[in-house]
Amino acid sequence: MNDVTDAAGLRAGDGPAGPSGWRPLDGMLVLDFSQFLAGPVAALRLGDLGARVIKIERPLTGELGRRLSFAGLEVDGDSLSFHAMNRGKESFAADLKRPSDLEEVRRLAARADVIVQNFRPGVMARLGLDYESVRAVNPRIVYGSISGYGDSGPWKDKPGQDLLAQAMSGLPWLNGASDDGPVPVGVSVADLLASIHLAHGITALLLRRERTGEGGLVETSLLEGMLDLQFELLTAYLYDGGLKVRRGETGGGHPFIAAPYGVYPTSDGYLAIAMSPLRKIGELIGLDKLAQYDADPALAWDRKDEIIALLREHLVKRSTRQWLDVLEPADIWCAPVYQLPELVSHDGFRELRMTQEVVRPPAAPDDDPVVLRTPRSPLRIDGRLLGGAGGSPRLGANTGAIRAELLDGQDGAA
Repeated sequence: MNDVTDAAGLRAGDGPAGPSGWRPLDGMLVLDFSQFLAGPVAALRLGDLGARVIKIERPLTGELGRRLSFAGLEVDGDSLSFHAMNRGKESFAADLKRPSDLEEVRRLAARADVIVQNFRPGVMARLGLDYESVRAVNPRIVYGSISGYGDSGPWKDKPGQDLLAQAMSGLPWLNGASDDGPVPVGVSVADLLASIHLAHGITALLLRRERTGEGGLVETSLLEGMLDLQFELLTAYLYDGGLKVRRGETGGGHPFIAAPYGVYPTSDGYLAIAMSPLRKIGELIGLDKLAQYDADPALAWDRKDEIIALLREHLVKRSTRQWLDVLEPADIWCAPVYQLPELVSHDGFRELRMTQEVVRPPAAPDDDPVVLRTPRSPLRIDGRLLGGAGGSPRLGANTGAIRAELLDGQDGAA
């Protein structure tokens, strides 16, 4: 195990102390029908807040995300991504094409507080598990649905996949420099944003239910999350239809923010500089030419590429640490650009206790448990960290116990 991250986070069984029921969603039952990333992570966020999350998975193969590996990494027969997205959940195996299995799942839905699903439009309706069907037997249900591009219109049947949603939103044209083609974001930003929006909507409906007794339906899509991410740009375009994305000199950090906003090479790495007065920066780093651009605020925008080029040429002469020692005491907004080894070994990272240890019990008595480190929820509740969840479930591992507890003791094997 990596000593650096081991020292930085929560260990298994080392979850935050607190009275029973201190997590806001303690006692809530969530059925997670989703797969891949956006839906499972939305359910994960609810689980971190205290909800009990049961994954509904097909027998033998399980959720498709069990095989979709991040960087080709697999642990204990499942992708590392699956472990990260499904920690603390239970697994109920059901073949929804079998009437008896489907009936069991419908009975679970009648007892649930929340349903999360991200199938293509129409799939849940064909199973009789859409919002209207579940609400008919469970009026208090809070039903969360993620699609790729909404449930109507010309895009509704397109694959709901992160890169495709990024592409259709136009986001890749905001990254990189003028000589680059479109540059997508290197993490699954569409999926992750959709998961946040869905969890937000679900918690809002749970609050309404506490006040009124009424459940509800919350829907979002990958594309809507990507459009919301660009609300400043879209607002500007809708106000001024002539607005164009203008990516400039290499290193510019934002196509619509004036210099010096950007990332600059140093002699041993990179330095990010945000909104800061050019004259002051010039005085501090010995680049007097910057003073001429401070006379008129418009110059920092109109001659942005020229300014960035000057800074790139000058800042490369010294190390990142040397520049930080000059700029930070003068309250210039700047930061080093870390790579992962630098990040996780830093005292600042360790102080956040942003990682946690999760344990999947062994498959057989003589086997060792699977112990993984993964980021915890970024939230703190009443000063407590939301850590200490168990590992991800093996396929169908909880089917029998869930039957006995929630389906009137009905017998049957997973």
